[in-house]
Amino acid sequence: MSLLEIRGLEKSFSDKQVLRGLDLNVPEKSIFGFIGKNGTGKTTTMKIILGLLKPDSGEITVAGERVSYGQTATNRLIGYLPDVPEFYPFMTCKEYLYFCGEISGMDKQEIKSRSAELLEAVGLKDEKHRIKGFSRGMRQRLGIAQALLGRPKLLICDEPTSALDPVGRREILDILVRASQETTVLFSTHILSDVERICTDVAFLNEGRVSLCGRLSDIRRSYRSDSYIIEPENSEGLAALQKAFPQLREKNGTLTFRDSELSPFELMAFISGHKLPVIKFEREEPTLESLFMEVIGK
Repeated sequence: MSLLEIRGLEKSFSDKQVLRGLDLNVPEKSIFGFIGKNGTGKTTTMKIILGLLKPDSGEITVAGERVSYGQTATNRLIGYLPDVPEFYPFMTCKEYLYFCGEISGMDKQEIKSRSAELLEAVGLKDEKHRIKGFSRGMRQRLGIAQALLGRPKLLICDEPTSALDPVGRREILDILVRASQETTVLFSTHILSDVERICTDVAFLNEGRVSLCGRLSDIRRSYRSDSYIIEPENSEGLAALQKAFPQLREKNGTLTFRDSELSPFELMAFISGHKLPVIKFEREEPTLESLFMEVIGK
């Protein structure tokens, strides 16, 4: 079942058309990676979902309710983390979450219990300093806590790991995985390794349209390569294999071939029969980078 559905979304700014009939389905309880180069319309799409920008045409529904520009009733179902979240710097974490809970009409006891739960989840439980002294990673973690405060059905994060160091990126991704146990997560990014690490579903945005979309496992299966990689343990094994099978191509100490050129079983029998030590013998799996480059025609 799709929690978020987008049909025929179009948006232009002056003479530049950013979205050109974008269609998208985000399954419920998925971690959905919205992938695209900078400037391809990811943030524009998210702002239209939130009712902050008016589309030229198209329709969006969240949990079956239609999104309307300027009439943001569906936002009660959505938590949002912008790429650069802003806070009142003189507040502490607890004060800020309490303030957000009050203006959204939450019960005081619920604000207290939910804030404590979320601050522990994002690793800020014992943080008593003012927000003005927070690092970028701490601000991102607080932003996720604020976005989850009202128990949204959909959590939208715009480039949540951009400008973070590797440790900070890992922490944010781990938080998103935990958040997916109670909500659907949609996050935009151009960092493909982040998507490979945590996403269940992906969509590639290119020239204002979704060029490829679906479960990551299904996409990998559909684009599975017919190439194999062999990595002999030593140069003697490398030479023996090249001599026996001239079709093998060598690159940086590894050998590659396609199953249309050689039988993998014939090679395995040769390796076993000659007792050649091999570090790796595997089918070459497509990477998100290779898929993305294929989609955008590079």
